[in-house]
Amino acid sequence: MGAFTSVLNAVSPDRNAGEVRMGSVIVTYKVFPEDIVKSFNPLKKKVEKCLPEFSSLEGYGEEPIAFGLKALLVQVRFPEDKTGIVDEFEVDLAKIKGVSQVQTLMVRRSSR
Repeated sequence: MGAFTSVLNAVSPDRNAGEVRMGSVIVTYKVFPEDIVKSFNPLKKKVEKCLPEFSSLEGYGEEPIAFGLKALLVQVRFPEDKTGIVDEFEVDLAKIKGVSQVQTLMVRRSSR
């Protein structure tokens, strides 16, 4: 006989507030610039401006691609109960001026 998971098992208790809350989804995006950039700071500001409500920026990274071209890695935390928010943010990232392409690299669930 298999194990069963109830809705109560799928949520995490918030020990600080004494209430039950849902977990979150952490997504890493790879953002490709249209050209070689010296600094990602202007792009980072644009990314922060298009963050959806209830989400938070977890951090940035850089990944060398080829011939001096680098991609910006963006890690964002989303509430898991907001449907479609992950894909909508990817579309918003692709609309930023200076961005040629966006890929979702990794999606994982966090209970915090």
